[in-house]
Amino acid sequence: MNENNAVKVIAVSGGKGGVGKTNVSVNLAVELAKSGKSVMLFDADLGMANVDIMLGLKPKFDLQHVITGECTLEEVIIKGPHGIDIIPASSGIGRMANLSVEEQGNLIRAFGELNNKVDILIVDTAAGISSTVVSFAKAAQEVVVVVCDEPASITDAYALIKVLNTEHGVNSFQVLTNMVKNAQHGKTVYARLLNVADTYLNVSLGYLGSIPMDEKLRDAVRKQSAVVDIFPASSSSIAFQQLAQRVNKLPMLKTTTGYLEFFIERIAAPEDKIEGLYQ
Repeated sequence: MNENNAVKVIAVSGGKGGVGKTNVSVNLAVELAKSGKSVMLFDADLGMANVDIMLGLKPKFDLQHVITGECTLEEVIIKGPHGIDIIPASSGIGRMANLSVEEQGNLIRAFGELNNKVDILIVDTAAGISSTVVSFAKAAQEVVVVVCDEPASITDAYALIKVLNTEHGVNSFQVLTNMVKNAQHGKTVYARLLNVADTYLNVSLGYLGSIPMDEKLRDAVRKQSAVVDIFPASSSSIAFQQLAQRVNKLPMLKTTTGYLEFFIERIAAPEDKIEGLYQ
């Protein structure tokens, strides 16, 4: 961890699958690393690893081996483009809520003992609004909701925001529109989600901008590379550069402990203790 314990934790979620959430997480992580930040990317889709696949990486171990105590977190971490640290997802481990007290302790200690210098931890959550997704999202400092111009995407993004707000006390979100025709199209999609949220919820929805539809982005996926690396002048890469700049400007939440420990303790804590952390 970094010397000041000032680690910014950002959960990237979206409600439904197919909105490009993992692509956003990967390219944001790489672009932040290119700007000089020490970045860790946590593939928190525990049953369906995809960050390593997107980058053409083949991890020997995953988070399951840390939870069972078979190896340390540092042994699980693999290096990605521009030195980003990647924690690969595990498969078949079930929901985080099902971890035993001993397994929760192993995970907390693993993060607490991590010596890596980290400025930003990006948590790529699974699709949907399962208890695992909610656990990771409510434990982060910022929840970035990725949404595209589809009724199901907007509906599911609203459902995620509603659950986190009404059941878990999360009041602030950042919205990123993806696969849009242009900047105005992105603002229109954001406005639709904002209108519904303003009508029924008491939440703050910031706008982080948009990522355009871009054939170069699809090419990068096929090549198992980050578009910001292999096509840096493409329209989507420029949008990711702007996104990274906005994320860098998000305020840092001050805590009395290192945020990586704080983050994982909030994931493992019982619901009554979670509520107390929001007071």
